[in-house]
Amino acid sequence: MTTFGGPAFGGPSLALPGLDQRARDIFRRIVESYLQTGEPVGSRTLSLTGVSLSPASIRNTMQDLTLAGLLASPHTSAGRIPTHAGLRLFVDGLLEIGDVGTEERREIDARLAGSGRNFEEALNEASSLLSGLAGGASIVASPVREAGVKHVEFVALGHDQALAVLVGDDGSVENRLMPLKAGVTPSTLQEASNFLNARLRGRPLHEARTEMRTELETAKRELDAAAARLVEDGLAAWSGGAERERSLIVRGRANLLHDRETAEDLERVRVLFDDLEQKEQLISLLDGVSTAQGVRIFIGAETRLFSLSGSAVIAAPYMTGRQRVLGAIGVIGPARLNYARVIPLVDYTARVLGRMLDGQET
Repeated sequence: MTTFGGPAFGGPSLALPGLDQRARDIFRRIVESYLQTGEPVGSRTLSLTGVSLSPASIRNTMQDLTLAGLLASPHTSAGRIPTHAGLRLFVDGLLEIGDVGTEERREIDARLAGSGRNFEEALNEASSLLSGLAGGASIVASPVREAGVKHVEFVALGHDQALAVLVGDDGSVENRLMPLKAGVTPSTLQEASNFLNARLRGRPLHEARTEMRTELETAKRELDAAAARLVEDGLAAWSGGAERERSLIVRGRANLLHDRETAEDLERVRVLFDDLEQKEQLISLLDGVSTAQGVRIFIGAETRLFSLSGSAVIAAPYMTGRQRVLGAIGVIGPARLNYARVIPLVDYTARVLGRMLDGQET
């Protein structure tokens, strides 16, 4: 897993321990050729690219890289392709990432700058745009929509049970049944309700929950022990709207069928199509990306979901100008994605999408 932070990407920044200059050069040439053509690379091909080594020396180095787990021979030919571990090493240490082209910037800016779009329309447009530009399938999940808290209350239903009620600014009501421990009185219920109302009103629950738990340690000196337990149980019980149905937008599946010639290629695409139907797992993957500060890359078995298809995922969070993360958008494709091109496309699209959605109701 790799994170590229910030809007600009530089050249190689990580060393490749254990590889001398000769091995590093040959390894880089093999990976770049494979990413461009999808074909195994042999010593003869490398000798024609300006490598100042004999074919025998090239073959020996390729064998060393194969033994190191960075290259593999897919068939009986002498050609080699990078393994997923090799691709990871290349992306981490040798990949030179440029910037989004002027024409692509204009297209992204123009298509995402349309006024009057609602949130879902904006996500659909961004997904369609990215799949077309990147040449893979794009995915974007709508964020968890949490309204501010309007009112909370604990209502006794008997001597051993209470109802924890949370009312949102959007009119939503969330009720949770809670067991009551011995010693809880009506005044205890009121004390816990007052404590939470004073601190939650007008704030999304997800923003206040962590801060509240820290504050509760101090407030326990003021609260009755039973009321403090009620506050803790209430915070744990309410989702604050996080359980509402979330949409997952997938665009560009047809792009995954390009350049598929063998039965093995088609079987991997079939498995990938099945993977793209796993809504909850895809949303979970994007939720994990949302915690990053930049682009994140997963190759092959680095995600359990795409381990069988051997696919790669490049995704980035989109956020408001105040750095509040709204969600994440990404591209899925074969492991031989054009990383140098797709990484800046994903990053730029996510940043433009975030700016466009800034201030909209989510």
